[in-house]
Amino acid sequence: MHQPTPRARAWPLAGLLLLTSLASHAAPDGDTLMQKGGANPAAMPCISCHAPDGKGMAPAGFPRLAGLPADYIRKQLHDFKAGRRQNGVMQPIATALTEEEIDALAGAYAARPRVNVAPQPVGTPPEGSGAWIALRGAWDRSIPECTLCHGPGGIGVDPSFPPLAGQGAVYIENQLKAWRGTPAVKAHGKTRAVAAVPPSRQNDPNGLMQHIAASLTPTEMKAVAEYFGSLGDSSEPFDDTQHRLR
Repeated sequence: MHQPTPRARAWPLAGLLLLTSLASHAAPDGDTLMQKGGANPAAMPCISCHAPDGKGMAPAGFPRLAGLPADYIRKQLHDFKAGRRQNGVMQPIATALTEEEIDALAGAYAARPRVNVAPQPVGTPPEGSGAWIALRGAWDRSIPECTLCHGPGGIGVDPSFPPLAGQGAVYIENQLKAWRGTPAVKAHGKTRAVAAVPPSRQNDPNGLMQHIAASLTPTEMKAVAEYFGSLGDSSEPFDDTQHRLR
């Protein structure tokens, strides 16, 4: 009987090692990462907080990621890594993700359905309301309307200005607070002074959001967050013309 030479016996083993190597270097799949997390156990599954459909959990303050621009998601994860955006949950996760995993997740979420904003009534909103600030701003305090950057109806303008329509009110309000930080409180009577806490989010273009957040009152923050949180996701057929600026 013919006996294979040592070299011939080595070829199957080499092929197996090659296949194993190729598999280990295969590009990560974004949908799998959402469901199972990254290669590092610290990179936990996204769906735990952002829901299986990527629309977030509004009452808990976890944002919608479905339909966000890939470049925006990629930047936020890098900003978490760099500490430009501070969050006790997201910073360890972003740090544990590889660059390939970040790219895969950004692309997978961007490919999911964008927010489907329902048509809004035409008319002048009550002055000082959340809709007023969102659509008209408060120019006497140098606060531009939100839609100036975030697009008509808050649909977002790629890649720097994300959609506000369809995001949960709790999340939007929390981000405004993160951009503002906590102002210092002077001592008054028996009350001790409280030192200021710097903003935990410092990744906006030219500090624009920090200025706006510092200029809004807590009541205005809540009102404008609730306004955008009340828009979308409509069950009506998706109208792509509302995203024509994207």
